[in-house]
Amino acid sequence: MAAQRKRRTSGSHKFTRNELEQILADCIDKTLGEVDKNHVFAGKAGNRGIAGAVIEQSVLGYPADSFQRPDLTVDGVDTELKTTGIIPAKKNTAYEYDAKEPVTVTAVSPERIVSESFADSAFWHKVANILFVYYLYAFKVQSTAEYANFPIKGFEFNQFSAEDIRALETDWTAVRDFIQDINDSFSDPTAEYPRISSELNHQLACLDTAPKWPKRPRFRLKRAFVSTIVQEYFGEKFERLPESYDGYSAIDRRCHQLNARYSGKTLNELIDTFDIPVTNRQKVNKGIAEQLVVRMFDGTAKTMNKVEVFSKFGITAKSVVFTEKGLKTEDTKLFPLDFDELCNPQIEFEDSTFRSNFASQQILFAEFTEPSNANYFVENIFVGFKRFWFTEEFIDDHVQNTWNRIRNLIFNHELKDVISYNRQGLPIINKKTKTIRSAPNFPKSSNSLIFVRGTGTDSTVKPITINDVHMYRQNLWIKGTYLAKQLASIKCL
Repeated sequence: MAAQRKRRTSGSHKFTRNELEQILADCIDKTLGEVDKNHVFAGKAGNRGIAGAVIEQSVLGYPADSFQRPDLTVDGVDTELKTTGIIPAKKNTAYEYDAKEPVTVTAVSPERIVSESFADSAFWHKVANILFVYYLYAFKVQSTAEYANFPIKGFEFNQFSAEDIRALETDWTAVRDFIQDINDSFSDPTAEYPRISSELNHQLACLDTAPKWPKRPRFRLKRAFVSTIVQEYFGEKFERLPESYDGYSAIDRRCHQLNARYSGKTLNELIDTFDIPVTNRQKVNKGIAEQLVVRMFDGTAKTMNKVEVFSKFGITAKSVVFTEKGLKTEDTKLFPLDFDELCNPQIEFEDSTFRSNFASQQILFAEFTEPSNANYFVENIFVGFKRFWFTEEFIDDHVQNTWNRIRNLIFNHELKDVISYNRQGLPIINKKTKTIRSAPNFPKSSNSLIFVRGTGTDSTVKPITINDVHMYRQNLWIKGTYLAKQLASIKCL
């Protein structure tokens, strides 16, 4: 292999598929440090792209570059190498891993993209054939040097399905046409280029662009899209719907048809129509929304993350109920906190998963009205679907404010475990464990639209420790009153 590595430095980057499979198979379950024969860690301990550098320079034996062409030629086919971090999936999911973050592909070049077609674009040339190498981001690190302890878990030669290609083309074309419209409409187009990300990302199902102009944005495969690829590689099976969808607009059109067909029916009637198994209808709650959406789209899965298109597009479903006084205003749980990222001072908000979760999340709300005499949730009447996303303004204001406040508490060593008191000024005692109730002084719903709340079943078990403060697993939530106001202003699809 040493002779092979020496030959690779010539810049040809040519391999046979069989050769690559043998080289990479020999790396499975070895750590990045163990395969680092060329001592990349010694020279690049502060480099965020250290995992990719190790695969390129120590495993495959060629230096990294930043050209817009793919990295490798495999059996004469241009192939892009992507060394991708994976993380253990949440405990309440059936699959084993999630992608750690979006996968950056190539620059969005306004000067070039307007003269390209999708099939001839620099973007498609990069992603048509991808070699993914997966390493497990197994624990929180204090420096990138600790990446040396992360094991390589697998690799795959990825080629997108015809449905995926149509979705990617739809997203890419939206970006190209938007830039073309800017170029045609303004004497100084560069002054408008920041809108590429701010106005388009919520319309893109598989891709986003980051960071914002004047930093040159890059096309990225969204984290949800990559996570589905990862999960399929590790054996997860997803349901494919009978109908093909190439983006959010196609989902919207289907929802419009469903609204026209089923609006005015009670949930009881919909349960009968779609033969949804229910043991006790008096105990049916808002959690039935996912099953209802899947059945309406002619699927059979119990949850939306088991349907391939919903998983790849990052679409979740929730129910909302309007009463005579307006929308019920329960706070809504959104995303788990990634403390590895929050504790890393090298990561900026623009590049964070914290931000991209909000920028890429799409929530399909099934809206119901509550009759004045309704005693059970199944008596509520279906109105229609509303698709909700977080605007760039909201993200850059409220989401970034929460990010900054959490980081300031951590970096300034101001994070504390705060005891909860009752109205009499006495500490609140947890009934189950007889311990004093407490929580970190993260942003709360009383002072933030996006706030932090812990989730746990036993106050004696707090698995997360930050700055010597022990805590439950922490999640980001959105304030119910804000969400109610936003949804009331959105028309059904």
